[in-house]
Amino acid sequence: QALLVESGGGLVQAGGSLRLSCVASGLAFSTYAMGWFRQAPGKEREFVGAISWRASNTGYAPPVIGRFTISRDNSKNTVYLQMNRLKAEDTAVYYCAASLSAIARKVEDYAYWGQGTQVTVSS
Repeated sequence: QALLVESGGGLVQAGGSLRLSCVASGLAFSTYAMGWFRQAPGKEREFVGAISWRASNTGYAPPVIGRFTISRDNSKNTVYLQMNRLKAEDTAVYYCAASLSAIARKVEDYAYWGQGTQVTVSS
């Protein structure tokens, strides 16, 4: 079955950077659009960004535009989330997910999910 495993989370000071990785197995990775979501305590899971299966298109949520960048390496079945100029409000558990819909922004559009990685930004 499909398995997505995130890594790269941690504690960082405001203004710093982190790079999250998500390795996929058990699915035809290069045929899926990949997305990143996050969920802060007491809040709903929200869309962060997504990348199409060939990396020709990306989409981002307004709060992260200009700070976060999604990329993928289909030869490694891996998607990345580069996060720069981090803010305290970026603190959340970050999830990667796989979708057969291009640049899907809704949770229900994603078929497979990772277990999440914690990102904590100290102010």
